[in-house]
Amino acid sequence: MELFEKSSGIVKSFDGSSIYFESRGEGECLVFVYGIACLTNHWHHQIKYFSKNFRVITFDLRGHHQSNPITNPQNINIASAAKDIEVILDHLKIPKAHFIGHSFGAPVIFSAYDQFPEKFKSITLINGFAKNPIKGMFGLDVVEPFFHYFKKQFQESPVLFTQLWKWAVYNPVSMRAVALVGGFNIKLTHFKDIEVYARGVAQLDLNVFLSFFEDMMSFNGEKVLKKIDVPTLIISGEEDNVTPKSFQIEMASQIKGAELVTVPYGSHCTQLDFPDYINLKIEKFVR
Repeated sequence: MELFEKSSGIVKSFDGSSIYFESRGEGECLVFVYGIACLTNHWHHQIKYFSKNFRVITFDLRGHHQSNPITNPQNINIASAAKDIEVILDHLKIPKAHFIGHSFGAPVIFSAYDQFPEKFKSITLINGFAKNPIKGMFGLDVVEPFFHYFKKQFQESPVLFTQLWKWAVYNPVSMRAVALVGGFNIKLTHFKDIEVYARGVAQLDLNVFLSFFEDMMSFNGEKVLKKIDVPTLIISGEEDNVTPKSFQIEMASQIKGAELVTVPYGSHCTQLDFPDYINLKIEKFVR
Protein backbone atom coordinates (compact mmCIF):
# COMPACT_ATOMS: atom_id res chain seq x y z
CA MET A 1 0.00 0.00 0.00
CA GLU A 2 1.38 3.39 -0.98
CA LEU A 3 2.11 6.04 1.58
CA PHE A 4 0.52 9.44 1.24
CA GLU A 5 2.76 12.03 -0.35
CA LYS A 6 5.37 13.33 2.06
CA SER A 7 6.29 16.95 2.48
CA SER A 8 9.35 17.87 4.48
CA GLY A 9 11.28 20.90 5.56
CA ILE A 10 13.64 22.51 8.01
CA VAL A 11 12.60 25.19 10.48
CA LYS A 12 14.81 27.44 12.55
CA SER A 13 14.03 26.88 16.21
CA PHE A 14 14.08 29.42 19.04
CA ASP A 15 17.89 29.41 19.18
CA GLY A 16 18.51 29.25 15.45
CA SER A 17 19.10 25.48 15.39
CA SER A 18 17.84 23.61 12.31
CA ILE A 19 15.03 21.13 12.98
CA TYR A 20 13.97 18.69 10.26
CA PHE A 21 10.33 17.57 10.01
CA GLU A 22 8.06 15.51 7.75
CA SER A 23 4.31 15.73 7.20
CA ARG A 24 2.03 13.12 5.63
CA GLY A 25 -1.72 12.78 5.17
CA GLU A 26 -4.63 14.99 6.13
CA GLY A 27 -7.02 15.30 9.06
CA GLU A 28 -6.46 15.51 12.79
CA CYS A 29 -2.79 15.85 13.58
CA LEU A 30 -0.66 13.16 15.25
CA VAL A 31 2.85 14.16 16.38
CA PHE A 32 5.25 11.24 16.89
CA VAL A 33 8.32 11.69 19.11
CA TYR A 34 11.02 9.01 19.05
CA GLY A 35 13.59 8.24 21.75
CA ILE A 36 17.19 9.26 22.28
CA ALA A 37 19.55 8.02 19.55
CA CYS A 38 16.60 6.65 17.57
CA LEU A 39 15.19 7.46 14.14
CA THR A 40 11.84 8.06 12.48
CA ASN A 41 12.09 4.42 11.40
CA HIS A 42 10.94 3.47 14.91
CA TRP A 43 7.51 4.75 13.77
CA HIS A 44 7.41 3.35 10.23
CA HIS A 45 4.46 1.03 10.95
CA GLN A 46 2.51 3.88 12.52
CA ILE A 47 3.38 6.35 9.75
CA LYS A 48 2.10 3.98 7.07
CA TYR A 49 -1.10 3.18 8.96
CA PHE A 50 -2.12 6.59 10.25
CA SER A 51 -1.25 8.64 7.16
CA LYS A 52 -4.39 7.25 5.53
CA ASN A 53 -6.76 9.10 7.85
CA PHE A 54 -4.67 11.56 9.87
CA ARG A 55 -2.02 14.17 9.36
CA VAL A 56 1.18 12.59 10.66
CA ILE A 57 4.07 14.77 11.80
CA THR A 58 7.49 13.30 12.52
CA PHE A 59 10.77 15.11 13.15
CA ASP A 60 14.37 14.55 14.11
CA LEU A 61 15.32 15.50 17.65
CA ARG A 62 17.83 18.35 17.76
CA GLY A 63 21.32 17.09 17.00
CA HIS A 64 19.92 13.89 15.49
CA HIS A 65 20.33 13.04 11.80
CA GLN A 66 18.94 15.90 9.66
CA SER A 67 18.32 18.27 12.61
CA ASN A 68 21.74 19.86 12.46
CA PRO A 69 23.62 21.98 13.25
CA ILE A 70 22.90 22.93 16.86
CA THR A 71 23.82 26.55 17.43
CA ASN A 72 24.38 26.25 21.18
CA PRO A 73 25.53 22.99 22.85
CA GLN A 74 23.95 24.24 26.09
CA ASN A 75 20.56 23.70 24.45
CA ILE A 76 20.95 19.97 23.88
CA ASN A 77 18.35 19.08 26.48
CA ILE A 78 14.77 17.93 26.94
CA ALA A 79 13.24 21.39 27.38
CA SER A 80 14.77 22.63 24.13
CA ALA A 81 13.61 19.53 22.23
CA ALA A 82 10.10 20.27 23.47
CA LYS A 83 10.32 23.88 22.27
CA ASP A 84 11.29 22.57 18.83
CA ILE A 85 7.91 20.83 18.60
CA GLU A 86 6.08 24.09 19.25
CA VAL A 87 8.14 25.79 16.54
CA ILE A 88 7.20 23.05 14.05
CA LEU A 89 3.49 23.25 14.90
CA ASP A 90 3.49 27.04 14.62
CA HIS A 91 5.32 26.84 11.29
CA LEU A 92 2.71 24.40 9.95
CA LYS A 93 -0.13 26.42 11.50
CA ILE A 94 -1.37 23.44 13.53
CA PRO A 95 -3.22 24.71 16.63
CA LYS A 96 -3.71 21.35 18.39
CA ALA A 97 -2.45 17.79 18.04
CA HIS A 98 -2.41 14.32 19.55
CA PHE A 99 1.10 13.58 20.89
CA ILE A 100 2.60 10.08 20.80
CA GLY A 101 5.99 9.39 22.35
CA HIS A 102 8.25 6.38 22.70
CA SER A 103 10.78 5.95 25.54
CA PHE A 104 12.74 9.23 25.84
CA GLY A 105 9.94 10.80 23.81
CA ALA A 106 7.84 10.70 27.00
CA PRO A 107 9.86 13.29 28.97
CA VAL A 108 10.03 15.44 25.83
CA ILE A 109 6.23 15.35 25.68
CA PHE A 110 5.92 16.09 29.41
CA SER A 111 8.16 19.12 28.95
CA ALA A 112 6.12 20.18 25.92
CA TYR A 113 2.89 19.91 27.91
CA ASP A 114 4.43 21.99 30.67
CA GLN A 115 5.32 24.70 28.14
CA PHE A 116 2.27 24.73 25.83
CA PRO A 117 -0.61 22.60 27.17
CA GLU A 118 -3.09 24.47 24.97
CA LYS A 119 -1.77 22.59 21.92
CA PHE A 120 -2.57 19.13 23.34
CA LYS A 121 -5.61 17.02 22.41
CA SER A 122 -4.28 13.81 23.94
CA ILE A 123 -1.11 12.00 25.00
CA THR A 124 -0.03 8.43 24.19
CA LEU A 125 3.18 7.12 25.76
CA ILE A 126 4.81 3.84 24.74
CA ASN A 127 7.45 2.34 27.07
CA GLY A 128 7.95 5.79 28.57
CA PHE A 129 9.10 7.22 31.88
CA ALA A 130 8.76 10.43 33.89
CA LYS A 131 12.00 10.27 35.87
CA ASN A 132 15.48 8.75 35.71
CA PRO A 133 15.05 5.23 34.27
CA ILE A 134 18.70 4.28 34.66
CA LYS A 135 18.70 2.79 38.15
CA GLY A 136 17.82 -0.86 37.76
CA MET A 137 17.91 -0.79 33.97
CA PHE A 138 18.33 -4.33 32.63
CA GLY A 139 17.85 -5.47 36.24
CA LEU A 140 21.26 -4.05 37.18
CA ASP A 141 22.59 -0.92 38.85
CA VAL A 142 25.66 -0.38 36.67
CA VAL A 143 24.43 1.83 33.82
CA GLU A 144 24.86 5.16 35.60
CA PRO A 145 28.43 4.47 36.86
CA PHE A 146 29.34 3.20 33.38
CA PHE A 147 27.89 6.35 31.79
CA HIS A 148 30.06 8.62 33.94
CA TYR A 149 33.14 6.47 33.20
CA PHE A 150 32.39 6.51 29.47
CA LYS A 151 31.84 10.28 29.45
CA LYS A 152 35.16 10.89 31.23
CA GLN A 153 37.04 8.67 28.77
CA PHE A 154 35.35 10.36 25.80
CA GLN A 155 36.29 13.83 27.05
CA GLU A 156 39.91 12.72 27.37
CA SER A 157 40.09 11.02 23.94
CA PRO A 158 37.13 12.18 21.81
CA VAL A 159 38.47 11.03 18.42
CA LEU A 160 39.39 7.56 19.65
CA PHE A 161 36.13 7.02 21.49
CA THR A 162 34.07 8.27 18.55
CA GLN A 163 35.75 5.65 16.35
CA LEU A 164 35.17 2.95 18.98
CA TRP A 165 31.54 4.03 19.33
CA LYS A 166 30.90 3.69 15.59
CA TRP A 167 32.64 0.33 15.44
CA ALA A 168 30.92 -1.04 18.54
CA VAL A 169 27.35 -0.30 17.51
CA TYR A 170 27.48 -1.05 13.80
CA ASN A 171 29.24 -4.27 12.96
CA PRO A 172 27.88 -7.80 12.48
CA VAL A 173 29.61 -9.13 15.59
CA SER A 174 27.95 -6.70 18.00
CA MET A 175 24.58 -6.30 16.25
CA ARG A 176 22.81 -8.68 18.62
CA ALA A 177 24.16 -6.81 21.66
CA VAL A 178 23.06 -3.50 20.13
CA ALA A 179 19.59 -4.97 19.63
CA LEU A 180 19.38 -6.00 23.28
CA VAL A 181 20.69 -2.67 24.59
CA GLY A 182 18.24 -0.87 22.31
CA GLY A 183 15.43 -2.86 23.90
CA PHE A 184 14.34 -4.85 20.85
CA ASN A 185 12.64 -8.23 21.02
CA ILE A 186 14.85 -10.00 18.49
CA LYS A 187 12.24 -12.74 18.05
CA LEU A 188 9.57 -10.28 16.95
CA THR A 189 11.32 -7.27 15.41
CA HIS A 190 12.56 -7.46 11.83
CA PHE A 191 16.35 -7.48 11.61
CA LYS A 192 16.19 -4.61 9.12
CA ASP A 193 14.73 -2.35 11.84
CA ILE A 194 17.57 -3.30 14.18
CA GLU A 195 20.11 -2.63 11.44
CA VAL A 196 18.61 0.80 10.67
CA TYR A 197 18.70 1.64 14.38
CA ALA A 198 22.35 0.59 14.72
CA ARG A 199 23.33 2.64 11.69
CA GLY A 200 21.56 5.68 13.12
CA VAL A 201 23.22 5.31 16.51
CA ALA A 202 26.63 4.97 14.88
CA GLN A 203 26.10 8.24 12.99
CA LEU A 204 25.01 10.22 16.05
CA ASP A 205 27.45 12.76 17.49
CA LEU A 206 28.54 11.42 20.88
CA ASN A 207 28.36 14.91 22.38
CA VAL A 208 24.65 15.01 21.52
CA PHE A 209 24.02 11.55 22.96
CA LEU A 210 25.89 12.26 26.19
CA SER A 211 24.19 15.64 26.70
CA PHE A 212 20.69 14.24 26.25
CA PHE A 213 21.48 11.16 28.34
CA GLU A 214 22.78 13.25 31.23
CA ASP A 215 19.74 15.54 31.10
CA MET A 216 17.52 12.46 31.07
CA MET A 217 19.11 11.21 34.30
CA SER A 218 18.27 14.46 36.09
CA PHE A 219 14.78 14.87 34.60
CA ASN A 220 11.76 14.58 36.87
CA GLY A 221 8.38 15.19 35.31
CA GLU A 222 6.22 14.11 38.23
CA LYS A 223 4.96 17.67 38.83
CA VAL A 224 3.77 17.79 35.23
CA LEU A 225 1.91 14.47 35.56
CA LYS A 226 -0.40 15.93 38.16
CA LYS A 227 -1.26 18.86 35.85
CA ILE A 228 -2.20 16.80 32.80
CA ASP A 229 -5.90 17.14 32.01
CA VAL A 230 -6.12 15.66 28.51
CA PRO A 231 -6.89 11.99 27.73
CA THR A 232 -3.76 9.91 28.27
CA LEU A 233 -2.95 6.38 27.11
CA ILE A 234 0.08 4.62 28.59
CA ILE A 235 1.38 1.45 26.93
CA SER A 236 3.92 -0.82 28.59
CA GLY A 237 5.71 -3.98 27.49
CA GLU A 238 5.55 -6.97 29.80
CA GLU A 239 9.16 -7.83 28.91
CA ASP A 240 10.63 -4.32 28.71
CA ASN A 241 14.01 -4.47 30.45
CA VAL A 242 14.98 -0.89 29.57
CA THR A 243 12.04 0.92 31.18
CA PRO A 244 10.14 -1.83 33.03
CA LYS A 245 6.37 -1.60 33.37
CA SER A 246 6.73 -0.31 36.94
CA PHE A 247 7.58 3.08 35.38
CA GLN A 248 4.39 3.09 33.35
CA ILE A 249 2.27 1.90 36.28
CA GLU A 250 3.62 4.75 38.41
CA MET A 251 2.96 7.30 35.65
CA ALA A 252 -0.60 6.09 35.15
CA SER A 253 -1.30 6.39 38.88
CA GLN A 254 -0.34 10.08 38.82
CA ILE A 255 -2.18 11.20 35.67
CA LYS A 256 -5.87 11.83 36.16
CA GLY A 257 -7.95 9.30 34.23
CA ALA A 258 -4.98 7.71 32.46
CA GLU A 259 -5.58 4.39 30.69
CA LEU A 260 -2.85 1.76 31.15
CA VAL A 261 -2.34 -1.10 28.69
CA THR A 262 0.31 -3.79 29.22
CA VAL A 263 1.29 -5.80 26.14
CA PRO A 264 2.29 -9.43 26.83
CA TYR A 265 5.72 -10.23 25.33
CA GLY A 266 6.16 -6.56 24.50
CA SER A 267 9.76 -5.32 24.63
CA HIS A 268 11.02 -1.76 24.94
CA CYS A 269 9.94 -1.26 21.31
CA THR A 270 6.38 -2.49 21.59
CA GLN A 271 5.27 -0.49 18.55
CA LEU A 272 7.69 -2.55 16.44
CA ASP A 273 6.87 -5.87 18.15
CA PHE A 274 3.10 -5.68 17.69
CA PRO A 275 2.39 -2.82 15.27
CA ASP A 276 -1.14 -3.86 14.31
CA TYR A 277 -2.28 -4.07 17.91
CA ILE A 278 -0.61 -0.79 18.89
CA ASN A 279 -2.04 1.00 15.86
CA LEU A 280 -5.56 -0.14 16.69
CA LYS A 281 -5.19 0.89 20.34
CA ILE A 282 -3.96 4.35 19.37
CA GLU A 283 -6.63 4.79 16.70
CA LYS A 284 -9.43 3.82 19.05
CA PHE A 285 -8.02 6.16 21.68
CA VAL A 286 -7.66 9.28 19.52
CA ARG A 287 -10.97 8.91 17.66
